[in-house]
Amino acid sequence: MNSKPLTSLVIITLGIALFGLTTSCVNKTKDADDVAKVYPNEVINFMEKWTILLGDGTRSDSLSSFQKDNFFYTAREDDVDWVVYKTPNSGITSKTSSNTRTELGEKKRWTPEVGGKLTATLKVQHVSTTGDARVPSSFSVVVGQIHSDEGHENEPLKIFYKKYPGHQKGSVFWNYEINTAGSNAGRWDFSTAVWGTDWAVLGSNSNAYPDEPEDGIALGETFRYEVNVYEGIMYLTFSSPGHKTKTFRKSLIQSDFSEKENTPKQVRDIYATKQRGGIERDTAYAGELQFFKQGAYNQANGKSTKSQTYKGDIEKQYEHGSYAEVWFKAASLEAGTSPDLNAFQLK
Repeated sequence: MNSKPLTSLVIITLGIALFGLTTSCVNKTKDADDVAKVYPNEVINFMEKWTILLGDGTRSDSLSSFQKDNFFYTAREDDVDWVVYKTPNSGITSKTSSNTRTELGEKKRWTPEVGGKLTATLKVQHVSTTGDARVPSSFSVVVGQIHSDEGHENEPLKIFYKKYPGHQKGSVFWNYEINTAGSNAGRWDFSTAVWGTDWAVLGSNSNAYPDEPEDGIALGETFRYEVNVYEGIMYLTFSSPGHKTKTFRKSLIQSDFSEKENTPKQVRDIYATKQRGGIERDTAYAGELQFFKQGAYNQANGKSTKSQTYKGDIEKQYEHGSYAEVWFKAASLEAGTSPDLNAFQLK
């Protein structure tokens, strides 16, 4: 009996079986990868309330299952998912700014009288390692904002993290920009320290850094902020394990800076050579439409802070530390709520 046909049949049958098994394994692996992929909106489920601008100029107003590698994506650490916002020192940004951002912008608009509340639990993983130590915004990133959408379109709130090269700890502070009366050429920011120092503590020359803050926040150290605007007043709460909780309040409808003599010394010193001696309108931001922003708004650039940009080459900037990176593990956006007034000091 000739066994060759039988042998051939067995070989063909085994081949088909093995092909089917291999195909099945490939499909299972692909399906597993799809299941394992986590989008930012699955970590923080308020993304439908926002648009986004990335550091390479990408924009989107639909953030369901949206991500972009190296800019807006998720990372898992110690069984916790985080949303990552990353942006270079130089890229493509908005028409009114020299600073790149990978940052959410709230779709809804509201007046200070109506208000709103934004919260975040985050950690800053990286800030630019180059810049001019005499410039207040060097080595920093803004992780939350209130932005006006009318008038001068100034910013009644910017929450900063800043760390000088060689320091283990950085500073968290918040800035209030006046809603200038008349020309906006005289606008200025007043800065308030949370942990560490405010932005007015600078180096004596471009490469000489001030002392490291004793009560600062390190890169990778988690902290939380709450911005609650209620009936025209902004209530700020900052907390972090191992640090004292700090609270502040600031009226957005009645100015503290409508008279020249009320200009803080910090402002006079910082802007002494910049001819920014404006005053604020009596009613501050009353009646003007506002919106929240959240993410990584990089304050380093090649113009004002003299930070390294590698001629805009994003890959080189990431390779050599010319970027900002912020991770968020929780955040919320909702209506403003009545605060416990005993918890807040007047600022």
